[in-house]
Amino acid sequence: MIRDSALWGEFGTIAVGDTRRRLSFFVMVLAWSRQMYVEFTLSQTMEQFLAAHVNAFNVLGVPKKVMVDNLRCAVLRHPRGEHAEFNPRYLDFARHYGFQIVACAVAKGNEKGRVERAIRYVREAFFAARTFTDLEDLNAQADAWCAGQAADRPCPEDLKLSVREAFAAEQPRLLGLPENPFPTDEVLTVKVGKTPYVRFDLNDYTIPHTHVMSLLTVRADPRRVRVTDGAQLLADHPRSYDRDQQVEDPAHVRTLVEHKRQARHHRGANQLGKAAPASLDLLARAAERGSNLGTLTAALLRLLDRYGAAALQVAIVDALQSGVPHPNAVRLALERRREARHDQPPLATCLPQHVKDKDAPVQPHRLDAYDALAEENNDEQS
Repeated sequence: MIRDSALWGEFGTIAVGDTRRRLSFFVMVLAWSRQMYVEFTLSQTMEQFLAAHVNAFNVLGVPKKVMVDNLRCAVLRHPRGEHAEFNPRYLDFARHYGFQIVACAVAKGNEKGRVERAIRYVREAFFAARTFTDLEDLNAQADAWCAGQAADRPCPEDLKLSVREAFAAEQPRLLGLPENPFPTDEVLTVKVGKTPYVRFDLNDYTIPHTHVMSLLTVRADPRRVRVTDGAQLLADHPRSYDRDQQVEDPAHVRTLVEHKRQARHHRGANQLGKAAPASLDLLARAAERGSNLGTLTAALLRLLDRYGAAALQVAIVDALQSGVPHPNAVRLALERRREARHDQPPLATCLPQHVKDKDAPVQPHRLDAYDALAEENNDEQS
């Protein structure tokens, strides 16, 4: 006799290669027909737990009861002889799909024999000696196995039927899916620092540099990590389950590099404007001709280091008067004046950083505090 539809769900783990690395898998088994759903995962987080439920419901249907072990995603606490305290989010999920949660009694392994045997069956009949390329390939093989070999085995409740036939008889008793799926994504508000990265689950994900020092929202599912500013999508990355990884979008990096290049150009232009004001006019005229301002600025800065501010100002004025707003014209004007004075060719002086640091401006401090300390010492001695 077919009883009210019930589904057993639990996580299992399998060692992969190095025994220190383990792969999780989520198994859901219909209590009467023993039809299974298997999904391999890289974690046992709450969003993965709920997403696996949704995927199982899409394949099997929604049962009237879901029986769970006392894992943290479903049960917060379950004292012996008392009712279980369920996770509030899992309760919302159950209300959305219309099923009742049933928690196994503590230290009562006999109550979850169906799912424990299913976990052992997955390890021995499916995973043992199986090869796969990635997690997506492994889950595709698991779907085919559940619909094939696992469905062809005899149904323990009625040995005359296969699991496939028993499931066909049980399926009409399952509930239908709601119109809207339950939102299973993990949502987190993060504060971005000075660097264009958001920190999530021990990894860093790039965002556009224009949104540093702001409050953003991270939405993560088992496969993707999305960063939004209100309704605006800023970044969409594949999720990493490693630690201390930097997951970067090449477009974000290119934009940041271009922004820094422009920032260097503006700093160089400001330096030239203070040393030789005529350089701003030269750069403006060069921009009208479509010249590369970054290259021109770097060339003028090199001339500034070699010849000095006064000589550069005069040479830039000569270049502008001749109608050639280009560093070569400025360099020729500087060389003509040097040869007219019979000076030696200037040499660029490249000082090491510790020598340059000696010329750094230092803000002098008032000496009143030292005078006060000296007076206190004199009073103590007297």
